[in-house]
Amino acid sequence: MGVEVRTESITKSFGSQRIWQDVSLTLPSGEVSALLGPSGTGKSVFLKSLIGLLRPERGSIYIDGTDITTCSNKELYEIRKLFGVLFQDGALFGSMNLYDNVAFPLREHTKKSESDIKKIVMEKLELTGLLGAEGKLPGEISGGMRKRAGLARALVLDPQIILVDEPDSGLDPVRTTYLSQLLIDINAQIDATILIVTHNINLARLVPDNIGMLFRRELVMFGPREVLLTSEEPVVKQFLNGRMQGPIGMSEEKDESQMAREQAMFDAGHHAGGAEEVEGIIPQMKAQPGMPVRQAVGRRRERVRQILHTLPPAAQEAIRHSMEENGDADTQVMPAYTGGYDTTVRQNLTNG
Repeated sequence: MGVEVRTESITKSFGSQRIWQDVSLTLPSGEVSALLGPSGTGKSVFLKSLIGLLRPERGSIYIDGTDITTCSNKELYEIRKLFGVLFQDGALFGSMNLYDNVAFPLREHTKKSESDIKKIVMEKLELTGLLGAEGKLPGEISGGMRKRAGLARALVLDPQIILVDEPDSGLDPVRTTYLSQLLIDINAQIDATILIVTHNINLARLVPDNIGMLFRRELVMFGPREVLLTSEEPVVKQFLNGRMQGPIGMSEEKDESQMAREQAMFDAGHHAGGAEEVEGIIPQMKAQPGMPVRQAVGRRRERVRQILHTLPPAAQEAIRHSMEENGDADTQVMPAYTGGYDTTVRQNLTNG
């Protein structure tokens, strides 16, 4: 099973530029989580911090209980073996064919024989639908195939944590959906903890068990998918519906006067930009027939039951509806939510 990843009040800057501050969240073991946010909000910086490529100025990052911000280089090297990373462009070596690209981590970090390496590499190529393409160079295949090859390489060391940076980058919507399905299927097969960093709205609605969002150098919220997908927070609603009206502007945020003008236009019926608002929650993507039962579903159900009373009413209703549809009527737990999400509930979610 995948391991828990937890951050406590981490802050990252480059010189005088603050990227984000006081970010605390927990990626539950073996579940699929997504981190959203407009371009330029530091999502990729957050991902690189989790693996120790960048160090925050303040706060702690716990990987399976070990704070990597205090590790020696040798200890960090060992912890990184828990990770598999799919970078935006696949990060393949252009001079190597796909077989050698996927075999590279095994040759670098293990003492396995070439026969053992071949068995593992062919298994991962089959898993990602690339059998028959192992002799091709990255420049000879499509962007979607390069992504899958990058994923195959990320899987060869049997990681317990998989980090995926902008999986839709350079892909059309159909290929993005195929890759999303592949991530769900892989989670079913190896039960790894997965974090997807993205600004793709459809992927965010379909794939993760948990969703967080970065904006204005802060974590707006993080928790079960239903919390963000039913949120009335202006920035969340604007982002999920792809609208111009809201706090997000062309340069990350708008001033108050611009927001007031746009609100007046919105109230007058001028809904410029974006599609029709999406009502309700789209059912989460499931593993394909023939795949093992996704263990994360059961674990998440029990975990969410424990915090159900802390969630906003709309999220509670969505969770109960989902559980009833799946034949699980035992959702009446603890007193109803009575407080504000932005204070105590956010703390409950990120720490639980």
